[in-house]
Amino acid sequence: MKVFVTGAGGFIGGTIAAHLVRAGHEVRGLVRRPEQLAALEALGIAPVQGDLDDRALLMREARDSDAVINAASSDHRGAVEALLDALEGSGKTLLHTSGSSIVGDASGGEPTDRIYYEDALPEPTPDKAPRVAIDNLVLAGQARGVKSAVLCNTLIYGVGAVPGAASVQLPRLIRQAQKSGVMRHVGRGLNIWSNVHVDDVAELYRLALEKTPAGTFYFVESGEANFREMTAALARKMGLGEAQDWPLEDAIKEWGYEMASYGLGSNSRVRGERARRLLGWQPRRTSVTDWIRDEMPTAQL
Repeated sequence: MKVFVTGAGGFIGGTIAAHLVRAGHEVRGLVRRPEQLAALEALGIAPVQGDLDDRALLMREARDSDAVINAASSDHRGAVEALLDALEGSGKTLLHTSGSSIVGDASGGEPTDRIYYEDALPEPTPDKAPRVAIDNLVLAGQARGVKSAVLCNTLIYGVGAVPGAASVQLPRLIRQAQKSGVMRHVGRGLNIWSNVHVDDVAELYRLALEKTPAGTFYFVESGEANFREMTAALARKMGLGEAQDWPLEDAIKEWGYEMASYGLGSNSRVRGERARRLLGWQPRRTSVTDWIRDEMPTAQL
């Protein structure tokens, strides 16, 4: 299958693209930075230099492909509209990447018992309404003759395929600790996030590419942990002392409102039953703290 992947220079998109190449697919990958072209070629990915604002390029690549994976941005509506317009009536697959902060509660590091399921999503907060609207736009693509699906990833950990590409949450915790000498979490760090290893993510995208029903929303998760557990594991790995509580106001100064309040300071507890039931997905790793302790390369620190 000929697959066009946006965000192929990134942590998620690059790992998905490389995984698809190993599975025998022909992959073209959108990349913004010219210095990443050689890295993609080394992985067997045909690089396409450009960005999500280039509607003509996106439509041309989508029409020339058998399927499209949008892994560049969960929030770029124009890119999604271009891909849907290009694929309309084709019956081709479009997989769109979302993120489970759409159910984040911005709790400031406090825990919750609330768990969300794929068939019972809440009304989004004003902060997350635009992202949810894009997810719904993708799912409505089935009415336009597109086999569209949304894969809503949780906290992703692991080592990406593209050199230098990093995930979102854990690297920010690490960089702050490197800078200050103190590992910190937002508030008391008792907020809980579902999580998943990047290799398991890539395998799920492969399965969805080949087997997803149209109009399907998936949560992508294989375990959960609170941030106090994750920062404790990271602190031990880095040879630091006890991880410390950090007021939300101070965390916002370091990471910005969105990252501190949602990416690191919220609860995002979800259960992804559809991937297992519809696609036969069987994630190999189920503990982010075990991975930090046993597998996380010291080069990431």
